[in-house]
Amino acid sequence: MDVMEILEAYDLTRCAHSAAVLVGCDEKTVARYVALRDSGRDVGERERRARAIDPFLAKIEELVDKSNGKIRADVVHERVQAMGFAGTERTTRRAVAEAKQAYRDGHRRRYRPWIPDPGYWLQFDWGEGPRVAGRRTQLFCAWLSWSRYRVVLPAWDQQLPTLIACVDTMLRRIGGAPTYLLTDNPRTVTIDRIAGLPVRHPDIVSAARHYGCAVRTCEPFDPESKGGAEHTVKIAKADLVPTEANLLPDFASFAELEAACARWCEQVNARPHRATGVPRVDRLVEELPNLHVLPDNPHILALGDERLVNSDQTISWHNVRYSTPDGHQGKRVWCRVSGEELAVVARIGTGLSEIARHRLSTPGNPRILDEHYPHHPDGSVLRTPKPKPRNEAEIDFLMLGDGAMQWLTEAAATGVVRIRRKMGQAVELARVLGLGLGLERVDHALAVAATAGRFDDGDLVSILDHLGHEDSAPSNVVAIDEAHSAQPGTGPWRRLGA
Repeated sequence: MDVMEILEAYDLTRCAHSAAVLVGCDEKTVARYVALRDSGRDVGERERRARAIDPFLAKIEELVDKSNGKIRADVVHERVQAMGFAGTERTTRRAVAEAKQAYRDGHRRRYRPWIPDPGYWLQFDWGEGPRVAGRRTQLFCAWLSWSRYRVVLPAWDQQLPTLIACVDTMLRRIGGAPTYLLTDNPRTVTIDRIAGLPVRHPDIVSAARHYGCAVRTCEPFDPESKGGAEHTVKIAKADLVPTEANLLPDFASFAELEAACARWCEQVNARPHRATGVPRVDRLVEELPNLHVLPDNPHILALGDERLVNSDQTISWHNVRYSTPDGHQGKRVWCRVSGEELAVVARIGTGLSEIARHRLSTPGNPRILDEHYPHHPDGSVLRTPKPKPRNEAEIDFLMLGDGAMQWLTEAAATGVVRIRRKMGQAVELARVLGLGLGLERVDHALAVAATAGRFDDGDLVSILDHLGHEDSAPSNVVAIDEAHSAQPGTGPWRRLGA
């Protein structure tokens, strides 16, 4: 029955016996609930019965406190058994669990929620990116703390020049520099720890000073500082790294990964944030006046050595030519060695970006990638000149059609004499046969002559006469060469007497 029914019956009768008769219970039960209510205690609270472990609770709490809440229950059970406890290990485990919970409640970490000011803090961290053509990539993930504006950039490695290049690109995409750059403690940022204090890498300090920022590192296991950057990495990997959960296709090239990261940033920053209810791009507009102006040039560590891209889309590095994508001819790029590879960085519309990466080579062995020359897919084949008419006679001949162009190309390559006179004869034949059908017949005859290698005087007229008696084009054209001759051979004499 309900406890409130018992108390309601007692309030009605003011007698424990009468209330017990009304609700159908013992009058001692009524008296107990009334006494609990009058003393201000919870009427639903049950008194804990005495346990066999109670005499040993002080010792259990002492062991838990001495071990900072780390001691195992089986170790405690052995200790209390030696002191005379005769109960089971299950009872000990329950007592140890209660003691550990009390210890955690008394030693719980206390912190105040971090409320960043606009223009002060920017956090960044690295995450494992998707594989591109079998190679590992890295995702540089940044988070502007006040506006929650996110930037994700792909990279091939986490080396210090790559980190500074990503920082430069990120700051230029945002449009300014904050006061502090907050990050984890990688070797590119923290080179040592003395008395628990992180020792900054002098190069990262110099680079941050170049942009007017100060580098700070996160406190380990701190959800307010370290958690913000790690959350950006988590959601970026969930949407960009192909897994069975998102069913994304693999990236065929690094350019595809860059485009995917740019689209992801646009989508995320255009959505209203849960905490603010405002899109991140709108909050960024409000935060921009509090950011510092960026220097015109990136830090020198982000660049490397400067090189000029030639008109053939190549640069020279230690007397070896390396190719670059189209669109950078005549511009300055920067090169640096990353392990056994040469990384080429160029300035694009959104900042610095790595445009090419080659394995290091030796003089005489250039590194030319076919994807950098989509208009010349096969670099081993030399370009052949195409006919370009320069006078009226040449224009009239090439106007006959593709067969005329083929005839002229083959005749010039074969070394035919009196080509101009033969070209004029072909134009005259076309005019005699008629402008419509005549052009088509002469062009067809020129194509057959080029295929058969017949460039002598009268060959064109002979071919036209032959084509006029044929219902269709000849199926097998024999080219004049050493393998085909009109002279009678000696092959039939071999069968003589056989």
